[in-house]
Amino acid sequence: MTKTISVLGSTGSIGRQTLDVVRHLPVRVAALTAGSSVERMAEQVAEFRPRLVSMATEEAAEALRRLLPEPRPQILWGEEGLLAAATLEEADTVITAVVGMVGLRPTLAALQRGKRIGLANKETMVCAGELVMQTARANGAEIIPVDSEHSAIFQCLMGCRDRSEVKRLILTCSGGPFFGKTREELQTVTKADALRHPNWKMGAKITVDCATLMNKGLEVIEAMRLYELPPEQVDVVIHRQSIVHSLVEYKDGAILAQLGVPDMRIPIQLALTYPNRTENPAPGLDLLSCPPLTFCAPDAQTFPCFAIALEAARRGGTACAAMNGANEVAVARFLHDEIGFYDIPRLVRLGMEAVPFVEAPTLEQILEADRLARAAAEAANC
Repeated sequence: MTKTISVLGSTGSIGRQTLDVVRHLPVRVAALTAGSSVERMAEQVAEFRPRLVSMATEEAAEALRRLLPEPRPQILWGEEGLLAAATLEEADTVITAVVGMVGLRPTLAALQRGKRIGLANKETMVCAGELVMQTARANGAEIIPVDSEHSAIFQCLMGCRDRSEVKRLILTCSGGPFFGKTREELQTVTKADALRHPNWKMGAKITVDCATLMNKGLEVIEAMRLYELPPEQVDVVIHRQSIVHSLVEYKDGAILAQLGVPDMRIPIQLALTYPNRTENPAPGLDLLSCPPLTFCAPDAQTFPCFAIALEAARRGGTACAAMNGANEVAVARFLHDEIGFYDIPRLVRLGMEAVPFVEAPTLEQILEADRLARAAAEAANC
């Protein structure tokens, strides 16, 4: 069980829920990092007394310094601060709750030091999953997924002695706010529409990814990397109730599922306490009052981002990093009201086409693919 943690992205949704779980566990917080939420970080520092904190920019770090009374923790900023928090010697577990490719280098650095990773940064696995898994194996490091779907798969595989017994992984998908809509209806949807997720409270970027179904495509790639299975053995079903978090089908026809209320504190806590389970602040699931559980196929025609992600999954190599980088830019532009909903898949496609394909890329080639795809998506006119 975890004793001391660093939380990368502590002021975001997953970071805050991680700290809520920590309040109920004998776990010490050694380091916290955030983007620009200076006041929230100051509150977290006052409560958890970390030894090191880091902000995204020097300006935010200086603002935090002015807010905190003596004695202050060490205050850093930028990638240097993320790396310092990820590699802090006393922290045995690092929760990677930052959004986007910014989480890749800190994750690799922590794995190189044999730390447990509570993985909530799916872009790391999407863009460089093979490299991440190789680094973990080489250093005896654990990766415990925090995403509800991958935590569910992880739990359904706990008793699996031989991965050759697995027929397929089945990831569930809520369908987001636009489930059942037609292409015509989605032509004019707004940022506010896309941010109304029916079941989960999350950050803006991942909520938009849920609206486009890109999030589920990213999770297919993440599952392939985490569990080392080909795309043919990873399926997706729409499950509107978000009660069944994912399933594993075995070759003998048995299907194991993990059920629970849609509360991220459950998978977060497991990442900290594995292989043990303890009382959780999240409410339990009442089977007698939960709604009927329904399942249906995703609509890749209406939600082309899902189809694009599956294409990148089949190609592998730099295609995944290019797709992810272009999507990060496209979603940011959508959130700034620069482009429309269906411009997102168009920019993702443009970004992928701008990057020369490399089948077995190095870290440098992955980062270059990300850079080129972002530049193409940023430069595109809509």
